[in-house]
Amino acid sequence: MTTPVSIPLDEGKAVRSGEALDVPAVDAWLKAQVPSLQGTPEVTQYTGGASNWTYRLKYDNRDLILRRPPSGTKAKSAHDMSREYTVQQALKPVYPVVPTMVGLCQDLGVLGAEFYVMERIPGLIPRKHLPKGLNLDKARTRQLCLNVVDQLIALHGVDAQAVGLTSLGKGPGYPQRQISGWSDRYEKARTWNVPRMKRTREWLAAHVPPDIKTCVIHNDWRFDNVVLKPEDPTQVIGVLDWEMATLGDPLMDLGNTLAYWVQADDDAFLRMTRRQPTDLPGMLTREEVVAYYLERTGLKPANWTFYEVYGVFRLAVIAQQIYYRYHHKQTRNPAFKNYWLIVNYLAYRCRQLIKKAGG
Repeated sequence: MTTPVSIPLDEGKAVRSGEALDVPAVDAWLKAQVPSLQGTPEVTQYTGGASNWTYRLKYDNRDLILRRPPSGTKAKSAHDMSREYTVQQALKPVYPVVPTMVGLCQDLGVLGAEFYVMERIPGLIPRKHLPKGLNLDKARTRQLCLNVVDQLIALHGVDAQAVGLTSLGKGPGYPQRQISGWSDRYEKARTWNVPRMKRTREWLAAHVPPDIKTCVIHNDWRFDNVVLKPEDPTQVIGVLDWEMATLGDPLMDLGNTLAYWVQADDDAFLRMTRRQPTDLPGMLTREEVVAYYLERTGLKPANWTFYEVYGVFRLAVIAQQIYYRYHHKQTRNPAFKNYWLIVNYLAYRCRQLIKKAGG
């Protein structure tokens, strides 16, 4: 079935104030790497996400994407362009939905920061809602959902050693490191109006399982990080945003994914936080995703609740870190004003999951 031409592909928008690229510098550097480029690029910016800045460079004969850290970034580890580029370059031969890398610039004299350029994947990106004009029936929505989960399963099946990514992470001991690390981050970011989450943190620490497996994990697997084929929007043709990819436990990756998974029968507050179309008729529930994933992979966790609580707790820490910046006037973005309410809700959700499991 062909998608109606009225459905717009995902496009960049006007560059935000204060985030303009030095186009002549980028153009000169790029043409030294790719002499066949023609014309001067038309530059737009993608507004999704709050981490790295992402631009579209539309040349006469080529459509490219540039990723760079925000201006003034101090911690390279949080915006490591070389790492993100290397991960995708290594995965591409065995995991074709990764974008094709074009070049990595480590010369700070060009833009004042490292950046990389890749091929743009023209397609549709499902965010809070499906793209305007795209109406999938229940069966096709289910197929889209299964295809997105299948791509995560395929990633977890990549042989890290064969593609040269054994140095991507520390390997075994990943669950223990994550619980310890996120617990410490929460303590450092806690404000007076959020709970200590002491019981949740103690429960997680007491139930850390051994690694079920070590593999390449994405760490930010969401619908708004996939690109769908315009002619058949159930098909995934791209997976984006590899900033947090590492070697780790695949069930931790799945737990992170389900923390964002808001379904149709969730309570009103959780549905209010939804940022992907997982509530549509035909989408799998969280329980169905877990069952499907475990059936396809053959993995058998002793205690699935641990991974689910971990994912929700990690999301609470991320939300609190954002709110901490607002609370201490390090950002004035009004969108972050009520994040403390989300943290309180996620803390409640952790307690409910633990209680349901008999903890």
